[in-house]
Amino acid sequence: MAANLKWAPVLALVVVVAAMVGTTSAGNIAVYWGQNGNEGSLADACNSGLYAYVNIAFLTTFGNGQTPVLNLAGHCDPGSGSCTGQSSDIQTCQSLGIKVLLSIGGASGSYGLSSTDDANSVADYLWDNFLGGSGSSRPLGAAVLDGIDFDIENGQSAHYDDLANALKGKGSVLLTAAPQCPYPDASLGPALQTGQFDNVWIQFYNNPGCAYANGDDTNLVNAWNTWTSSITAGSFYLGVPASPQAAGSGYIDPGTLTGTVIPAIRGIGNYGGIMVWDRFNDVQNNYSSQVKGSV
Repeated sequence: MAANLKWAPVLALVVVVAAMVGTTSAGNIAVYWGQNGNEGSLADACNSGLYAYVNIAFLTTFGNGQTPVLNLAGHCDPGSGSCTGQSSDIQTCQSLGIKVLLSIGGASGSYGLSSTDDANSVADYLWDNFLGGSGSSRPLGAAVLDGIDFDIENGQSAHYDDLANALKGKGSVLLTAAPQCPYPDASLGPALQTGQFDNVWIQFYNNPGCAYANGDDTNLVNAWNTWTSSITAGSFYLGVPASPQAAGSGYIDPGTLTGTVIPAIRGIGNYGGIMVWDRFNDVQNNYSSQVKGSV
């Protein structure tokens, strides 16, 4: 049957509006890369088409007058200068529209900030050696990263607010953070109150009190409500393990994630998508590829 032409513009408008409604709540995936030499290259991660953000993990030593140390497990040796080869992979990722950040901290390492001056000094180091500055020693080569991710897990919260403010003051720097789901985060609480963070990917794992457990998402949804109503950030991401082996607790199988958990939080706060730990486990479990269309 031929379409009634006088209704064509109206039908077209309906189709456009429906398409917009279908995409406004679509989420992205962020991933951590760098802590397992068997996870494939950075370019492999980006060429997978799965991620919008890749956090290079980790700068494990900084602050307190220490010489900063980059630890990329089996991928390269910063001390020998071999990590400068990552520059081309970073640029490959960015050419695909993927934001690449340096994650500072991690679950182990030697880091902390002793004063505002110390925070400013670390900000200068990050700017000159990984971001838009012109330092003579750039561990990842000439590529300019898009920003810095704060994965601070040592319980010492002092002066990370100063670091965030100093980095944002230098220009176009994307700032993200990975707090634990108990609110407020012991290490990042004051920093997150600055409102300087573009994305906050909350770690809903290894914390039984606020993570998904035994088929019950009540604690997770309550924590999500608290986080999204208590701090100002561009977007909030649900941090999940990419496999049961990736964390001690908090794994959510793909079907439950997309069928139950995401629908429960999608309309609460500035939902941005999910963060997965980490690329190695994601490759092993094909997690992101199973959920990408529904996050």
